[in-house]
Amino acid sequence: MSDGDYDYLIKFLALGDSGVGKTSLLYQYTDGKFNSKFITTVGIDFREKRVVYRPNGPDGVGGRGQRIHLQLWDTAKLISLCSSRFRSLTTAFFRDAMGFLLLFDLTNEQSFLNVRNWISQLQMHAYCENPDIVLCGNKSDLEDQRMVKEEEAKELAEKYGIPYFETSAANGNNVSKAIETLLDLIMKRMERCVDKSWIPEGVVRSNGHSSTEQLNEEQEKGRCGC
Repeated sequence: MSDGDYDYLIKFLALGDSGVGKTSLLYQYTDGKFNSKFITTVGIDFREKRVVYRPNGPDGVGGRGQRIHLQLWDTAKLISLCSSRFRSLTTAFFRDAMGFLLLFDLTNEQSFLNVRNWISQLQMHAYCENPDIVLCGNKSDLEDQRMVKEEEAKELAEKYGIPYFETSAANGNNVSKAIETLLDLIMKRMERCVDKSWIPEGVVRSNGHSSTEQLNEEQEKGRCGC
């Protein structure tokens, strides 16, 4: 696909405590490589990838898939939810994102305990009270250093009604699956939403239509889950 040859521009935001592996996980997804020497991201950075989306299930078989330009935004420790200086900027990034990858470190129990705080912030600042989130317990390759049991993480994910994956930025385990699951949630939300006001401007880039114009032309299948 050329630079402008896509149907949707979808922005995901990676969240979680500093050091949980956000940068490494996104780099593994876009480049298929692992760099153990990443320094803490200063500010906000993003990576990009083009994918072709076909819905799961029988309706997704055959036909042309949707061409997706993914922007994967990587937040930093610098832009702290506790910092009034950066709060407005952080909130703007929350509202501009359509889906959220929430990471914790399986070898760091405190990063897991802080997941509830991150979800509370998302419920306050994202496009609606129940945004699409995928929870990732990262560094699954460090099994001998594990501090968070899989059952505990699954129980928390079930409490919030969100998917959970144990991922490894080092070997790529479940990285693509987690992001593809989040994309599937977002695309299905767009299909069923009658009210398109939650969709950020510029999401759809096809045949010169704006996001609102094109999505309103598609068949409406129900009410939005917001």
